[in-house]
Amino acid sequence: MSTRAPRRDAVENRAGILAAARAALALDPHASIDVIARSAGLSRRTLYGHFDDRDALIRELVSSGAQRFNAIAASVHDDDPRVALARLAARLWQEAAHVQVAAALALDETHVAHTAQALAPLRSALAALVQRGQDDGSFRTDLAAPVVARLIEEMARAVVSRTDADSTGAGDLAVRSVLSIAGLSWREADELLAAHPDIAAADREVRA
Repeated sequence: MSTRAPRRDAVENRAGILAAARAALALDPHASIDVIARSAGLSRRTLYGHFDDRDALIRELVSSGAQRFNAIAASVHDDDPRVALARLAARLWQEAAHVQVAAALALDETHVAHTAQALAPLRSALAALVQRGQDDGSFRTDLAAPVVARLIEEMARAVVSRTDADSTGAGDLAVRSVLSIAGLSWREADELLAAHPDIAAADREVRA
C-alpha cells in the first residue's frame, strides 16, 4: 500500500514552525510552545499536530541542522589532512554561526544523546581525518586518534556555546584552535592559512 505524501499546507506549516522556533529561541532559549506557535501564526493545537512536545520540536531542529553539518563533512576532499581539517572547521563554524542558537541547543546536555546519533557521519569523518593525519605525520601522535577527535569536538562545543558569532575573528579562532589540538604550532597554522586564503574567507562571509 502506498504512503500518501503530506499535504502542501501541512509541509508549509511544519517548515513555518521550525523557522519560528529558530527565531523565538534566538530571542529566548527557553521560549515556550505557546510563544513558538504564536510566532508561527498558528494555534497551539495545530503545532501539537506536528510535534508531540517542545523536546520533539527541538530534536527536529537538531536533526535538520545535523544533516547540513554531515553534508559539509562529506564535501571536504583535500588531500592534505591539515588543509582538510582547517576547511572542515571553517565550514562548520560558518554554518553554526548562522544557526548558533540551534547549534547550542544541539550541544546542550539534555539533547546530547540525540545529537550524537544525528551527527554520527560527521564524527566518523572527523575521526577518519585525524587518523589519516596521524598516519602521514601531519598531526600529533602522542594521543590516540579517537582522543584527538574527541578533544576537537569538545573545543567546538565550547566555541559554539560561548562565542559571539558576530565577534571579529571568531571563525579564525575556531580554526586555529582545531589545528592547535591536532598538533600544529601557531606558525604552522599561520603558514597554512596564508597559503589557503579561501579558508579564512569563510569567517569574513559570516560577519558580512
